[in-house]
Amino acid sequence: MRPDTAQPTKPNTGVIAAVRGSVVDVRFETNLPAIYSVLHIDAAQPVVIEVLAQRDTHHVRGIALTPTQGLARGMVVTDTGGPLKAPVGKAILGRMFDVLGNAIDRKPAPKQLEWRSVHNAPPSLVRRSTKSEVFESGIKAIDVLAPLERGGKAGLFGGAGVGKTVLLTEIIHNMIGHHDGVSIFCGIGERSREGEDLYHEMEKAGVLPKMVMLFGQMNEPPGARFRIGHAALTMAEYFRDDEHRDVLLLIDNIFRFIQAGSEVSGLMGQMPSRLGYQPTMGTELSGLEERIANTESGAITSIQAVYVPADDFTDPAAVHTFSHLSASLVLSRKRASEGLYPAVDPLQSSSKMATPGIVGKRHYHLAQEIRRTLAQYSALKDIIAMLGLEQLSPDDRKTVARARRLERFLTQPFFTTEQFTGLKGKLVPLADALDGCERILADEFKDYPESALYMIGTIGEAKAKAKPTADAPSAQEPKSGADAKDVDHAA
Repeated sequence: MRPDTAQPTKPNTGVIAAVRGSVVDVRFETNLPAIYSVLHIDAAQPVVIEVLAQRDTHHVRGIALTPTQGLARGMVVTDTGGPLKAPVGKAILGRMFDVLGNAIDRKPAPKQLEWRSVHNAPPSLVRRSTKSEVFESGIKAIDVLAPLERGGKAGLFGGAGVGKTVLLTEIIHNMIGHHDGVSIFCGIGERSREGEDLYHEMEKAGVLPKMVMLFGQMNEPPGARFRIGHAALTMAEYFRDDEHRDVLLLIDNIFRFIQAGSEVSGLMGQMPSRLGYQPTMGTELSGLEERIANTESGAITSIQAVYVPADDFTDPAAVHTFSHLSASLVLSRKRASEGLYPAVDPLQSSSKMATPGIVGKRHYHLAQEIRRTLAQYSALKDIIAMLGLEQLSPDDRKTVARARRLERFLTQPFFTTEQFTGLKGKLVPLADALDGCERILADEFKDYPESALYMIGTIGEAKAKAKPTADAPSAQEPKSGADAKDVDHAA
């Protein structure tokens, strides 16, 4: 038969055999769909199901990616013949999508899109770059004390109100403005309020045209929350491999990916493992995390918000996540309350990149000296609060002065908060940040007031901001313990 007269192939159809919440069993008489195949049901609200198990020669069991209200036994199910796909192409920039690739920003659907499977293997070892490179964020506290890895994964630990979203927004701004990169934000189990707020913040900051946002919202079925991360990775791989651009992938929250996998596992009837987690947790997390890699064509650098259940760092979810991270950024509520933004805790944050062989001996020794100084100051705070600064030895007083100036120098005005603070944002190159810390440790600024170093970019701005006050009484040397407390909590 000639191709132009060929009859269209009849779609493979089956019928619903059972519905239990998000789990749907479907009977097929002839061709059984493959694992990960997507099934479609035409109901009042169309339902999409992903096949996760073949039960026997005629039945498959799948998990719904959309609500299952209105389904009944006997309804016709159509096999699409392929896996779940995500849209890729330049047209997705500046848009917001759900797990099925539908635009959810109330704008017309983007055109000229290509659809690719969300199930891709991680790049092979041959394709991966073996060179360790630092990803400069332009934020002093991060670049100096916990440098990020280009093509690596960083965990961002922080509760509500400590500046986590602002920090993510600023890194996106710096990435787009100075690295000619693309940013992808993936919200796993996000509240719809948080997603809407973030969208408008990105729009106001002017970073939306070079970023893509995906959301598997908290009210959606576990299947949607479980697959949204894979959809985001497919988009990121397109920009890395086809466009040869660096990609910044932000995931909030990676714990909710594990949580969604646990729900799916339980619904599918699998025996739970330790503390109720799914037995396949390590494999599922690795399948997602290992796709985040640095290749010869570009790099996907990921920053992931990590929730630690009950602050228990021995929880299986935290342990498995830690094994994939190259840097950990801990945000401190105490520092945020003192006005020290970004509220990165220098003593708890760490990075595998902070070794002499990668960042260089000068940077490494400088970071160690900064930590040592700040740790000594932390140990002296109780004495200062009870007895006052004058009870300390001259060497300890110098240490306190250096530490307080370092704390203030590591603050920084952000571009994304200009409209709230009235301070012009600063992007500080690593060389300038190291130079400033080195000069503070050398006591070059001991005669300058601490306020001169607060919320500045490079160290040179301190000299323009204030003149030395050697003759004036030092503002940070209170005469009583009560005064010392006030100074300690001053912004």
